[in-house]
Amino acid sequence: MGELESVPLSVKISTGDVKAAYTMNPAVHGGVVFRGQRYSMRKKDRKTVTLVLGGVRSGKSRWAQELAGHFERVAYIATAQARDAEMQEKIRCHQADRPAHWQTLEESLELARVLIDHGEKFDVLLVDCLTVFVSNLMEVAETDSASMERRLDAFLEALRLVPAAVVLVSNEVGSGVVPPYPAGRVYRDALGELNQRVAAVADNVVLMVAGLPLALKGSIGARP
Repeated sequence: MGELESVPLSVKISTGDVKAAYTMNPAVHGGVVFRGQRYSMRKKDRKTVTLVLGGVRSGKSRWAQELAGHFERVAYIATAQARDAEMQEKIRCHQADRPAHWQTLEESLELARVLIDHGEKFDVLLVDCLTVFVSNLMEVAETDSASMERRLDAFLEALRLVPAAVVLVSNEVGSGVVPPYPAGRVYRDALGELNQRVAAVADNVVLMVAGLPLALKGSIGARP
C-alpha cells in the first residue's frame, strides 16, 4: 500500500475489511482508509479505475474532482476542444473549479498514449470526459472508418496497464429521449457501448444523480 503522510487514527485495510471501514466512516480508495488527508501512491500500490457516470448537471465532474483531490500528484486530462464561445466558457468554468497545482493535459483522440506516457508521473489521472472523446473519434472516423475502433481498443488496453489510478467521467445516455436523427442515434449507441466496455474494466462504477453518488460496482466508501 502507499505511504500515508501524517494520517492519525487511520488504518490500512484489506478487501475483506471493507465492512469495518464503513463503520469507521472514512473515505476508502484503493484499499487505503483515510480521513481527508492526501497520500502518495508507489508502484507497488494496486491501481484502481473508477468510472463516474451521470446525466447533464448531475455532479459527475465535481465528484470526480473531489475523489482525485485525495491524491498528491494529479493530472487532469481534457478531451474537449475550444471550438466555439459556448465550449470556451465551459472550459473556463472547469479550469476555475480545479486546483491550480494540478497539471492539465489536453488530448482529444490519443487517450491511450497519454495514459501510458504519464501513468508513472502521477498518482491519479482524471479523464474528463469520455462523452467528448467519442464525439471526437466519430468525427475523425468519417474519413478513416477503422480509426475509431483502433483507438478505443488501445484506450481500453491502456486502462489495464497504466500504473496510476484512473478516474473517468462520462455521460449516461441510455435514459434520455431517442435522438430524432441518425447521427445522434449512432453517437448514443457508440457512447453507451464504450461505457459498458469501460465499466467491465473498472474496479468502481459510480452513477451520479442530483449530486449524490450511487455505487453500481465496487466500493466507494464515504463520499470524499
